[in-house]
Amino acid sequence: MKRRILLVDDEVAILLTLKAVLEIGGFDVDTAASGREGKIKLRSHPYHMVITDMRMESDASGAEVIAAARSASYHPAIALLSAFPIAEEDWLALGADKMMVKPMHTQILLQQIEKLLATHETKLSSWSATPPAATANKAAKPASAKSSANKPAGKRRAIKPVAMTPGARKAAKKKPAVKRVAKSAKR
Repeated sequence: MKRRILLVDDEVAILLTLKAVLEIGGFDVDTAASGREGKIKLRSHPYHMVITDMRMESDASGAEVIAAARSASYHPAIALLSAFPIAEEDWLALGADKMMVKPMHTQILLQQIEKLLATHETKLSSWSATPPAATANKAAKPASAKSSANKPAGKRRAIKPVAMTPGARKAAKKKPAVKRVAKSAKR
């Protein structure tokens, strides 16, 4: 059985290119050109992995896709693919398993996806092997001992941009939403 991946990105050229690369790599790939369409597909079909862009029809679209994937009963691996990387603590808090920065060499992309799927499958196996009593003990930990990735969506911190290279700063000037985030981070 082929492993099924959902790609969510509003840039059709990137969507089609990644779809072709992943299909050549042996995956069954569905695409969604918006966060809204991605959330609908997540409810319609089970996926082994979801790869989503961060900013699509709104700045929160990627976070919404991640939240929908996290709430899916089949528990897919989740990768955030963005030209504007965010700090690790922030993408982990959103619920992503991996942050990938585009553009990326296709061989490296396939290797990272394979590694994430293997890691995720191991994690799912350990969840199914964990006795209910052990799960109850984990839930009994005080809130301060829990990681930010386990916090409900309303309790998560805002996303902070990471330091940008001069080339990324130049590219960010072309996207008004990113420019606003960068200005607010300087305060």
